[in-house]
Amino acid sequence: MNTMVYKIVSVLSGIFLGFILWVIYLANTGQPSVFFDFIAKIPYGDKLGHLCLFGVLALGVNFAFKLKTLSIASCNMYIGSLVVLGFALIEELSQFFVPSRTLDITDLIADLVGIVLFSFITRWISQYTHKH
Repeated sequence: MNTMVYKIVSVLSGIFLGFILWVIYLANTGQPSVFFDFIAKIPYGDKLGHLCLFGVLALGVNFAFKLKTLSIASCNMYIGSLVVLGFALIEELSQFFVPSRTLDITDLIADLVGIVLFSFITRWISQYTHKH
């Protein structure tokens, strides 16, 4: 991938992170949102939302970090995915201190599943783009 594509992905990932931070702000302050209403109508919508939000963020950050990896226990992991995992962990655990939120381990599991799933998608996309 060329440098321009990485820059575009970086900007889009930044915008998406801003969206996630806005949603977190709304949830932390107990404000209503059309997104919350929509998600509440879908079975397991909250968990699917966590999976998709953090998974898509990981995908974007992986490419923004130019697919750099770190070897942990002889397993190559995308640095972008690890950064997003750290962000998700801090965000989920911080809910313990926010009266309008509920600390829920299944939300963290959904975040993790999304990050892992989209890390595999990152690998697939990177392999596909290198072949063509």
